[in-house]
Amino acid sequence: MVSTISTPQEHTFNKEREYGQFMDRVRSYLPEEDWPVIERAFALADKAHASQKRASGEPYILHPLGVATILSELQIDRSTLVSALLHDVVEDTEISLEEIEEQFGPEVAFLVDGVTKLNQFQYQTKEEQQIENYRKMILAMAKDVRVVVIKLGDRLHNMRTLKHMRSDKQKRIAKETLEIFAPLAHRLGIFNVKWELEDLSFRYLEPEKYYDLVDQMKQKRQAREDIVNDTMSQLTKALGEAHIKADIKGRPKHFYSIYKKMKKDNRDLSQIYDLLAVRVIVDTIPDCYAVLGIAHSLWKPLPYRFKDYISMPKSNMYQSLHTTVIGTMGQPVEIQIRTWEMHRVSEYGVAAHWRYKEGNKNGDKDFDQKVAWLRQVLEWQDTSNPTELVNALKLDVFSGEVFVFTPKGDVVKLPIGSVPLDFAYRVHTDVGHRCVGAKVNGKIVPLDYTLQNGDIVDIITSKTGRPSLDWLNIVGSSESKSKIRNWFKRENKAENIEKGLEALEKEAKRLNYNWKELITDNRLQQVTKQLKACTEEEMFAACGYGGIPVSTVLLRLIELYKKSKEAEESKHSTEQIIEKLKAQGPKTTKNGTGVLVKGEAGVMVRMAKCCSPVPGDDIIGYITRGRGVSIHRSDCTSLGHTPEDLERMIEVSWDGSSGESFHVGIDIQAYDRNGLLMEVMAVLSELKITITNINAKVQEDTKTVSINVVVDIRDISQLDFVMTKLRRIREVYTVQRSKGGA
Repeated sequence: MVSTISTPQEHTFNKEREYGQFMDRVRSYLPEEDWPVIERAFALADKAHASQKRASGEPYILHPLGVATILSELQIDRSTLVSALLHDVVEDTEISLEEIEEQFGPEVAFLVDGVTKLNQFQYQTKEEQQIENYRKMILAMAKDVRVVVIKLGDRLHNMRTLKHMRSDKQKRIAKETLEIFAPLAHRLGIFNVKWELEDLSFRYLEPEKYYDLVDQMKQKRQAREDIVNDTMSQLTKALGEAHIKADIKGRPKHFYSIYKKMKKDNRDLSQIYDLLAVRVIVDTIPDCYAVLGIAHSLWKPLPYRFKDYISMPKSNMYQSLHTTVIGTMGQPVEIQIRTWEMHRVSEYGVAAHWRYKEGNKNGDKDFDQKVAWLRQVLEWQDTSNPTELVNALKLDVFSGEVFVFTPKGDVVKLPIGSVPLDFAYRVHTDVGHRCVGAKVNGKIVPLDYTLQNGDIVDIITSKTGRPSLDWLNIVGSSESKSKIRNWFKRENKAENIEKGLEALEKEAKRLNYNWKELITDNRLQQVTKQLKACTEEEMFAACGYGGIPVSTVLLRLIELYKKSKEAEESKHSTEQIIEKLKAQGPKTTKNGTGVLVKGEAGVMVRMAKCCSPVPGDDIIGYITRGRGVSIHRSDCTSLGHTPEDLERMIEVSWDGSSGESFHVGIDIQAYDRNGLLMEVMAVLSELKITITNINAKVQEDTKTVSINVVVDIRDISQLDFVMTKLRRIREVYTVQRSKGGA
């Protein structure tokens, strides 16, 4: 029996127990030579995350171990398990990608990097950052699909522990899961992960409807089980008489899939046909069709409810025969029939590839065909435009499919909502460009006709035919849109530039702005850079052919213009406040503050305790009410970002002539041993560093110790030297500046 993804259990995290269960599962399917590498990866992750906690208060190692456990249930390969255990160490600890590569090889380093979020980049909005994350994940996935398999495991574990988050965050994450990650799991054929992601998302997005459906299902559970058991009993007897070896089981329906059907068809629970389901697994494909014949001889099949996914597999590799029959007590029962090989693929999807590829000469070729949809999406899209890529994924990858035929009988798969133009572009780009009409099932149809399953499509072309901009509003797939836009890019560049510039000026006038005033102070260059349009001309051209919305360019220009105006206004008011502060005094503290305010000495200042800046740090001043200027590190999390806060911020710099010393907190994490604290104090004493405060706390369960020491430091270079010396103390594994200052 193929293993299934386990449901989340409510229990206190016990590291040794969870790790033991994980390794037991690993040992059940991976060769012995793989075990030490996985054990080594866990030890590194455990050590790196030792001081970190999750939102639930549990040790952070619970998360990477949970992700690796989910993937082990898919029987994934060694490298993926190692990467799952290490997927957060680069982002959240001091371990670098280079160290990962050195210890575990380039394959693991690539997978970890593909999953790592892009925190080092600066984005305008959270949405922009998230879209960029998707882009990186998809591009890495094109090289190695295991990147997204790890990401799916990561998301599933986060969804299982979502209850510890705020309600608004729960809904945001659940919505994102439903829109991006569950469809990805579906397209990769990892159905157990998909179903659980959907059900968990449904629970947080529609809690009332979810629990109402759960109650309804409970009420009629016994009756349903009786019907399924009777169906299985009759089928087992009939297959035994026919000498067909089969494994027959009841198949539970998932809440979200039931809810979707109820919503789509506006039906209540009693009207859902495939609520009762039986799965039959046999050895060969001929046996599948034999079982189908026997089932139809036992019970009357429902018309239009038979689907043959064996002769026409889904693009995510899924194969099965589906039929719905009127079974016991006149109740409809869905029967799924498949081979063991098909069942394995339906359980594991692409994850099955790495488990079974050894010794399979055609494995790689078959696999490449199965994930061809991903390669196509990347070919169609300008991968420098993350928004376009994600939209394409939502449109083409995450929507349903329609199957149509060429006049010769070849099958063509298209996204639902496709029109004859999409079919033409799928056949060949030139066929699309030269298309002037279409026949569907022998009849002339308009180019915006929506294609249906089974349609036979014949495209009429002309040598003088050429695309129309209107086609961008007609076609249903992003592949077609991309090809049409590329044609206009190539053929009409000068015209597009003129058209785009004209549209921008017109839109600016409509919004009551002067175009020439908007583009002063290099604002146009800034927007070009933000939109990754390479040059201004290319951006104008993109506006002309519809590649970049005119409103997007204008809104960004207006935003920069407003910021510039606000800065000018605040400059004047700041200068007035400074004069007031200089008049107030006292001018300096006892030894001088060592800070110049806008180049002016003698302004009342004080060091912020929240971040404890020292000379060498990037600093910013904040004009307080009645207490002068508060000096913060530029990256201080206590600084607000409201318009009022930004107005109060002022340029400050260090006064190199000051000999002042500053309080700085240092956090030390180490494995506990005798004499450790004395050695820390000895190092500081040797360096002639004054200690103003020291605290130490031992974690009994992990045998680690957290030491916080507050010292007097002249500047950032002295601080770095001190921290380097502390890192060299035996059993110390982390030394960092206190986030909360001194």
